[in-house]
Parts: sequence; structure tokens; C-alpha cells
Amino acid sequence: MASAVRAFIRHLSKVTALAVILLASAHLVESRVPNSLESVQASGVLRVASINGPETYYEDTDGKFDGFEFELARAFAKYLGVQLEIVPASNFGELLELTRSGKTVDMAAAGLIITEGRKALVDFSTPYLDISQLLIYRNGTGKPTELEELFGKKIMVMADSGEADRVAVIAAQYPELVWVASSDYNSMDLIEQVHSGETDFAMVKSTAFSISQSVYPRARIAYTFPDKQPMAWAFSPQVDQSLKKAANRFLEEYLSSGKLASLEKSHFEIASKVDTGGALTFSNRVKNRLPKWENLLKEAANTYQIDWMMLAAISYQESHWNPKARSHTGVRGMMMLTLNTARELGIENRLDPAQSIDGGARYITHLLERIPESVQGPDRLWMTLAAYNVGFGHLSDARQLTVEQGGNPDAWDDVAEALPLLAQRKYYKTTRHGYARGWEPVNYVNNIRQYYTILAWHKQVEQRRIAMLDNPPMMSVNEAAPINANPSTSSL
Repeated sequence: MASAVRAFIRHLSKVTALAVILLASAHLVESRVPNSLESVQASGVLRVASINGPETYYEDTDGKFDGFEFELARAFAKYLGVQLEIVPASNFGELLELTRSGKTVDMAAAGLIITEGRKALVDFSTPYLDISQLLIYRNGTGKPTELEELFGKKIMVMADSGEADRVAVIAAQYPELVWVASSDYNSMDLIEQVHSGETDFAMVKSTAFSISQSVYPRARIAYTFPDKQPMAWAFSPQVDQSLKKAANRFLEEYLSSGKLASLEKSHFEIASKVDTGGALTFSNRVKNRLPKWENLLKEAANTYQIDWMMLAAISYQESHWNPKARSHTGVRGMMMLTLNTARELGIENRLDPAQSIDGGARYITHLLERIPESVQGPDRLWMTLAAYNVGFGHLSDARQLTVEQGGNPDAWDDVAEALPLLAQRKYYKTTRHGYARGWEPVNYVNNIRQYYTILAWHKQVEQRRIAMLDNPPMMSVNEAAPINANPSTSSL
């Protein structure tokens, strides 16, 4: 009996010891340091370092962020089930150091070109975009065709950028090349300086130039470097690769779904019929005509909850800010209202700027409310503008044609393809409202989008200039850069 008791006690001791070991193991599992992906998901926030600018992120007129890198990073944050937080860096040097340390940010998204020098500092994701580097000059000053034509002239670049790396290598072979690297100017600033004649040349990415063509039409391409440059997100090499691997999976899925191409197109391929002359005229009138009507536009925009710059772009498309404008069809005034529309809105004098602007804003609001709830985001505004131009009935016909053509009636890009079909008998004979000059609302919307872009960037540059009066930019001349770059050839 005694031996049986002792055996039971030994057995119980073993079970107790095993339980202690299991509990200790469970504690160890629970106390394991989470990897970088788990940390982000546990915090509920993805902290992304970026640099304010046209290619990355910027505030729109409603105070909300927009931009290619912002939208791509926000999509990644949504993919992870967390919120996006942008951590601003003032220049590429600061951004790379923030990313390398991995202490205050999880990654960087700032249009970073993968270079050997940067690979020594940070880890890169799968590339998501291939861009070109451009040398730009001012139209009318003579397009350079030989490298020697740049000697003695000033070339501007952003400090610590891929363009600074490239020009440093070329300058090492050609000491006569004068170049200036600035940490305070973004790519749009450099293009504006070429456009205005403040500097002779600048080297920028093709993405920045594509955005700026309508804003600064005097800036032209002198030379496109033939080798494409891959852009990617950056991660700290001092942490594990779990977050980077998740980013790579996201980018591969986003690319294969076609969403990345759509995002690139929406930000870097601005479709418009506004030519160089039209863009120059608009830029001049932003300075000379707009100030007279700005308060009226802002008052109406505030009343009807419309972006005032969008209302300004619409009124310019309609009348070029001429309150006495008149077309052959009889529409008149700043917002070119028809007589019937003016009567419905209670407008007594279409040539009165205040009445016209208020009436146009009110009419846009009415149309916006008629657009089906299934149309969301910017597409809702583009369809509203198309209806303002061609009529709500014709827009409805185009949406129906879109369905018949296998497109999405809630997507502006698809409806924009169907609208011109309203001018072809085989299509319009089956519609409720018949023939329409369907290409006109497409051009109309594209023009307004471009005028809005020009106007928004004029205001951005204006604000930056005011800020720089208090904080003059620091620049370095002929700054060296430890990087391998293809200097190409002395012939441009």
C-alpha cells in the first residue's frame, strides 16, 4: 500500500513538473517580440515617410491628402487592415535616415529610385514603376544638342535625389558643368524656375514633368536619358523583412489587378485638349483676371459646398472669366447659362457676375444630386460636369450605352468612351434623347480637370514662395554623390 502511494506521488510530481514546463513555454511564446508586420497591425497604424510634392503627396483644396504615393500607400495600409499616417521629411537625406533607423517610421514612399548608394542604406521593395530622368530647358532659349552647350549654365536638381546622383557622375568627368543641389525645392519648383527663366536647366523625373506640362508649358525636354530607373518603397535593414514581404505581395497583386496602371494613369497621364498656348493664356489670366472674381467664386463655393478652385476652373472653361461672354447658341455670362436654366434658377440678369456664378454653382449642385448613388468618388463630379455641358438626358443615354458596350456605367473612364458614340446614328437612334456632340463633354471635363490642376499648383507655388521669403533655401554647388550612374554620352 505504501509503495503504491509513493508511486502515485512520483507520478503526480512528474505531471506537475510537465505542467510547469508547459506554462513556462506558453509564457515564452506570449512574450516573443512581434515582427515588423505584426507590430504595424497591432498598432493599427502604418507610418510612412514621404516628401511633400506633386509626385508623392500634397494637400488638396479641402485640406485632404492626395498624390500617387499617398494613394498607393493608403491602399497598402487598407490591405494590412490599418490606418495610414504620413510622416513628412523635408528632403531625401532626412527621409533615408528616418527609414534606415526604423525608429519612427515603418517605410518610405517618396518616388525613390533604386540606386547602389541607396541600397547601402535601406532595403527596397519590388519596383512598382519605371521612370525616365529628363534634362529640361526653357522654350525659346535654344534646345541644346551637345553636352558642351551646358557648360557655364546652371543646372538645378533636388539634393540627395537620383537626378543629383546622375549629374554628379557626369560632372566628375566634365568639371565645366555647373550644377546646384537644393534641399528646399521640390521637382515642381525646379520646373517652374526653368519655365520662368530663373535657371537655365533642371533635371527631373518624367513623372514630375508629365504633371507640370500644362502648368509650366515653357519648360521643354532637352534630353531623355535612355536607361529607365526603377522606383520602389524603402524599408529599414535593421528590422526583419516581414513588412517588406507583405508590401511585395501587395504590389504584385495591385499590379496584376490593373489598379496600379489605373493609378499611374490618373496621376501621370493627364488627358486634355488644352494646348501650350491655351495653358499659357490660362496661367496669365490666373494672375490678371481671377483676382477680380475670386471672392465671388469663394462665396458661392462656400454656400453650395463646392471646391472654389473647381468652380473657378468651370467658369474659366465656360467664359474665360468674361462676365459678358456669349455663344452663338445664346448661352451667356460667367457660367454661360441658357435662358431657360436662368429662369428656373430665378436669375434675372445672366450678365451679372454674382448672379451667374451663384446660379451656376446652384445648378451644379442640383445635377450632382441627380447622379445615381452608385457613382462614387471623383467619377461623380466628372459625370456632373458632363451633364452640365451636354445635358443630364444625354449623360443617361451614354451610361446606358456603356452598359451595352460591356463597360461600367458608374466609371467616368468607361462613360467617356461611350459619350462620343452619341454622334453616330447606329448608336443614337436607339437612345431616348437622340443625337449629341458626345465628344464635347469629354473634352469639356478634361479641360476643367487640367485648368483645376494648373490653378491648384499656382496656389501651391504661391504659398511656397511666401514661405521661402521667411526661410530662404540653402543650396550647394557641384555636390558630390557616391553613386554609379550612366553618364551616357556627351551628345544630347
